[in-house]
Amino acid sequence: MAGIRRRPKHRKESPPPPAAPAVKTATAGPIPLDEIERRIINGLQGGFPIGERPFLEAATALGLDEDELIERIEHLFEVGVLTRFGPLFNADRLGGINVLAAMALPENDFDRVAAFVNAQPEIAHNYRREHELNLWFVGAAETPEKVESTFCYIESVSGYPVYRFPKEREFFVELKLHV
Repeated sequence: MAGIRRRPKHRKESPPPPAAPAVKTATAGPIPLDEIERRIINGLQGGFPIGERPFLEAATALGLDEDELIERIEHLFEVGVLTRFGPLFNADRLGGINVLAAMALPENDFDRVAAFVNAQPEIAHNYRREHELNLWFVGAAETPEKVESTFCYIESVSGYPVYRFPKEREFFVELKLHV
């Protein structure tokens, strides 16, 4: 199953009422979440059904219907609570490689370069950080040469260096956020 990167749809839906509990995102202030959105986020961490209709299976387990689950996940993308929804594969265990990387980008070019980096199939995800190295991402591919080729391509198109941080040791940290 490949990762799902949904592009937000533009809907004329009002956000949940301001009195709802909120989560804080990196790019905005608190975003209100209702009880169902919290149940979705908490319930889908650490596992997702694999089958012919995985959203139907997940929705049933959450007490929702399939369309409502999909619409609510899309809404969470639109408001910035979710930035990625999909599996994380350990490329090393599949015979490939993962390499952590970072870039130092000027504010006026950050969004352009971040979007370009994220569009590369070998880039699993990226994060903005408050640091001189303000864009962090992971390159994953079948071979070290493929990851290196992707990093070189990003450098050549963006005009900025990619700093590589190859793994020396592996630690397993299972992060599940309860909202």
